Amino acid sequence: MKKIIAFASILILTSCAELQQIASQLPQEYGVSNAEISSGLKQALQFGIDKEVTSLAKENGFFSNELVRIGLPPELQKVDKTLRDVGLDALADEGLKVLNRAAEDAVSEAIPVFADAVTGISFTDARNILLGPEDAATQYLSGRTQQELYTRFNPIIGNSLNKVGATQVWQKIIQKYNALPITSNVNPDLPDYVTNQALNGVFLMIAKEEKDIRNTLSARTTDLLRKVFALQDK
Repeated sequence: MKKIIAFASILILTSCAELQQIASQLPQEYGVSNAEISSGLKQALQFGIDKEVTSLAKENGFFSNELVRIGLPPELQKVDKTLRDVGLDALADEGLKVLNRAAEDAVSEAIPVFADAVTGISFTDARNILLGPEDAATQYLSGRTQQELYTRFNPIIGNSLNKVGATQVWQKIIQKYNALPITSNVNPDLPDYVTNQALNGVFLMIAKEEKDIRNTLSARTTDLLRKVFALQDK
């Protein structure tokens, strides 16, 4: 019995090794090399970065985009509602706009960080990303850049909030809100909140572009993209 089990184990291990070897060779069988897969993935990510991140860095890139527009942190949503209830809509609107302006100021810092991460994609990474979920490339970028991007974004957003008058605007808003007899005092960390919201917006838009390339043939705008992403369609 032990001999049978040992023999079966050898067969299973051998089969697994053979399957792994076959899987690693599939791209070549379909006429696509590992180097092409890597280049195709890098090209797709770079297109997404160039298109989506650059658009977010423009004026109103966040504010005019309903997918990523930065709203108020939970502790300030009641501030916004209360101000509007007492007729201070214009002040509340200005408070929203300056938060988004700060994010727009910071986003251009993401481009060189992403470029380094894209350059570092290995053949194995590329193959796993290609055959992974529809946001696999975005997850890869997020895992390798999130902390560095936060470190870069946060001081820029803090300075931007001061530059565009957000600090003064929100000081005025919060002072008026805190002065109302029906409220309790609030004091949120706006730079941290806006930084995290900006990062969420960046990765959301890159994921959107990745999904388009994976699922829409017309979004594969080069021969290399069409050739590489055809593999995931099989």
